[in-house]
Amino acid sequence: MLLELELAPAKRDIRKTSPDDLKAFMVEHGEKPFRAKQVTEWLWKNTAGSFEEMNNISLSTRELLARHFVINGVAVQNQQLSNDGTIKSAFRLHDGNIVEGVLIPHDTRMTACISSQVGCSLTCKFCATGYMDRKRNLDAAEIYDQVVRIREQCEAQYGTPLTNIVYMGMGEPLLNYANVVESVRRITAPDGLNMAPRRITISTAGIAKMIKKLADDDIKANLALSLHAPNDVKRNEIMPINEANSLAALKDALQYYHQKTGRKVTYEYIVFENFNDGLEDAAELYTISKWLPCKINLIEYNPIENAAYQNAEADKITAFHKYLADRGVQTNIRRSRGKDIDAACGQLANKEKAEAAL
Repeated sequence: MLLELELAPAKRDIRKTSPDDLKAFMVEHGEKPFRAKQVTEWLWKNTAGSFEEMNNISLSTRELLARHFVINGVAVQNQQLSNDGTIKSAFRLHDGNIVEGVLIPHDTRMTACISSQVGCSLTCKFCATGYMDRKRNLDAAEIYDQVVRIREQCEAQYGTPLTNIVYMGMGEPLLNYANVVESVRRITAPDGLNMAPRRITISTAGIAKMIKKLADDDIKANLALSLHAPNDVKRNEIMPINEANSLAALKDALQYYHQKTGRKVTYEYIVFENFNDGLEDAAELYTISKWLPCKINLIEYNPIENAAYQNAEADKITAFHKYLADRGVQTNIRRSRGKDIDAACGQLANKEKAEAAL
């Protein structure tokens, strides 16, 4: 018996099984082919976390599925509610790893900020995730589940549906390209969450060749570049990825993207005190804004323990905004959210990791 247990094959994650393979499995085990479609609908559209929930499928079929497959779901391990209504969650994956997601409420939208990797390999100097090792990529279902969990929080806390998704959490989405794109496809599919692609934004620290691939593959989601500095010298200092993806290379990739898709790009720009907050920086950023149609989000910084950077003074951010707006650049100020909780990217996951080690 022990030998049999040792030789028993590991159960497959059913959400990594293609529809054709699932249909073939059903037929092989004497089930009707249409059962595969029913199961797929339960998994993605109805977001079932267990085979027991599939109540229009016979008990024998559910037991068959349970013998051969697992559903590697994502669970909320810990969540924090900010005074401003932001909800920060630590999500536990099936292998015990932790990633983060955030629900950001606004008067006109409810936004889920989700992760694409466990940790990150880019070592951005201002980001808590940058001080974590990259453990692995998330698969498409794990990304999808974060949206489902945050949607549940949104409806429970605010009684309103989730409206927007941003891939701005832990990790670099374009270094997990296939899974990110598959998650977008699932989220926007009629037999998935059926969200509009224009409500989804993929944010990148700047992987030039993958920006071009997004254009070539005609991915309908919006694109944001985490810029954070207006020249190569400053960007190299805080974002080492810039050494292999200079602003000139990014300019070429973004212009290619716009030419192929017709879509404008958003530049995310955290305004750091006495680093990139001067009007000379604003003038350089204005030059970048002329590369292609764009909008700019000026972002207040949530300081972290490991980094020396601080948020710029309010009057500096206001003057920076005015400089760009006076020159016709669509510019918004994104106020810091969740200051009373572990809201900076990576903070909560680092805390959960530290507590688990005690």
